[in-house]
Amino acid sequence: MILVTGATGFLGKRVCRLLGAQGREFVRTSRSLGVDLRDAAATLAYFEEHRPTKVINCAAYVGGIQFGTKHPAELFHNNLLMTLNLLAAAQATGVRRIVNPISNCAYPAAATLFKEDEFWDGPLHESVLVYGFVRKASWVGSWAYKQQYGLDVLNLILSNMYGPDDHFEEERSHALGALIMKIVKAKRERAPQVIVWGSGKPVREWLHVDDGAEALVRGLSAAATEQPVNVGVGQGISVIEMAELIKRVVGYAGELVLDPSKPDGAPYKTVDGTKGAELLRWRPSHDFEQGVRDTVDWYMEYGK
Repeated sequence: MILVTGATGFLGKRVCRLLGAQGREFVRTSRSLGVDLRDAAATLAYFEEHRPTKVINCAAYVGGIQFGTKHPAELFHNNLLMTLNLLAAAQATGVRRIVNPISNCAYPAAATLFKEDEFWDGPLHESVLVYGFVRKASWVGSWAYKQQYGLDVLNLILSNMYGPDDHFEEERSHALGALIMKIVKAKRERAPQVIVWGSGKPVREWLHVDDGAEALVRGLSAAATEQPVNVGVGQGISVIEMAELIKRVVGYAGELVLDPSKPDGAPYKTVDGTKGAELLRWRPSHDFEQGVRDTVDWYMEYGK
């Protein structure tokens, strides 16, 4: 039996949809479905009742730079609690494999093309210090449980995800979702300009949520490895280039205005996915521009 945690979230819903399309048996849970992974007793009780043999962990408390700046203590507390309780419950009930996604913000701030052997090579960027650390700590926890109990955890490092049904709130959105929200709103209201945070220079690699789901599901049967493994294609786009693309897709005629008083975050984040492609026998395949078009279309139909 496969368990998907965080099953009602952005990534979790896509994982469940993919498992369903493959005809695989699974159960799902999340806080909105009645199980709060921050509660150790409730987490263990759920594992004891359903006895999953494999877990895809999509549970996370996360948002963009603005969210992280306002809620650092909550990010630290909530994510660590979920990790601790998940590992303990999995070990206690005989889970054979956990597939655990780690955000690429766990890499050092000075890194550019992220490679697995550079995972511990320096401090994290301050803008993502807390969330990057707690995701890094999830790897440390999985290593510890492997050493003492033999628990098998596959840690896959994923780039920022995007796609239909993403977060489109002011605080919770990452840069791509926030820009779609702003530019669509500006078009609807015929606003003359849209403010783009920062210098526009930072480069980001983006992973379509369906590629993220594919990676996690493939991870259920991939070979075991203690070291974290990247999923990515090693290509990024600058914030201003992305804003121009979204502007073109939306059909917005106004001006994009940079606000350098706002934080940029890390200057460059792309992922060397060579090892992940070998491990999963697959690499992300969604075309970025088409993915943006699909996301814009979804937001214009269903977004607020």
